[in-house]
Amino acid sequence: MAILVDSNTRVLVQGITGDFGSRHAKLSLEYGTLIVAGVTPGKGGQTFEGKVPIFDTVADAAKQTGATVSVIFVPPPFAADAIMEGVDAGLDLVVAITEGIPVNDMVKVKAAMQGRKTRLIGPNCPGLVTPGTGDKSYGGCRIGIAPGYIHKKGNVGVVSRSGTLTYEAVWQLTQLGYGQSTCVGIGGDPVNGTSHLDVIKMFNDDPETEAIIMIGEIGGDAEEEAAAWVGKHCKKPVAGFIAGATAPPGRRMGHAGAIVSGGKGTAEGKIAAFKAAGIAVAETPSHMADALLKLWGKL
Repeated sequence: MAILVDSNTRVLVQGITGDFGSRHAKLSLEYGTLIVAGVTPGKGGQTFEGKVPIFDTVADAAKQTGATVSVIFVPPPFAADAIMEGVDAGLDLVVAITEGIPVNDMVKVKAAMQGRKTRLIGPNCPGLVTPGTGDKSYGGCRIGIAPGYIHKKGNVGVVSRSGTLTYEAVWQLTQLGYGQSTCVGIGGDPVNGTSHLDVIKMFNDDPETEAIIMIGEIGGDAEEEAAAWVGKHCKKPVAGFIAGATAPPGRRMGHAGAIVSGGKGTAEGKIAAFKAAGIAVAETPSHMADALLKLWGKL
């Protein structure tokens, strides 16, 4: 089992002919992802890597290939429209990798998505990976930019605002012999589509996810919200890490959403919320897997 995507998920790539999109589409194909279509307006009728058909619109691509998930590698000025094209086509999931989408654009996207079936992950995120076994019968599903080779099929769910810290947690788990069910990078922008809590709830309901790592950072209150729910409802061990403890107030650190403002969103507050909820808190990024395994009774 996994959440959101698996080896049977049919994926289309918006921006498949650009430098960034083509590079990662190729890596996803090599990982075993079922990429069934690309979308670049004006290039419909061409193919990518000689086998993936390219369409002018998401609606045509989804209709003709059965794609249910889109990943967006579209420049920031056009990314909001690309997200809405996936929503209007009735896709189950849209994953926006693009960094630098104007906040005002995302506010409009969030409003327009109300009541629609499509879930958005991102923007400004690394995407998600459901690892495979490494053989032809189960190739796994890599959507976005995460390095596929560090993943291992298993039972730990990972959710994070930070791409690089996601990779760090995954690599630590893999090196210790513990695989992952699904790894979800939700992105670090102040307005995004899917929260820590959304993913935690999915992991909690997934019968094959046995433990969870949740990685947050300064800014906003999403981590506190998720921690409060974990303390009351989560049936599985959760370990966490909060990045940005040394960031000065009022200065953005890394992601657009990583800023302490008005005394809210501090690392200290988030860590306190984690501990109050029974979440094992790693003191440094290098101890995330250890913190989970100790809580889980594996160390």
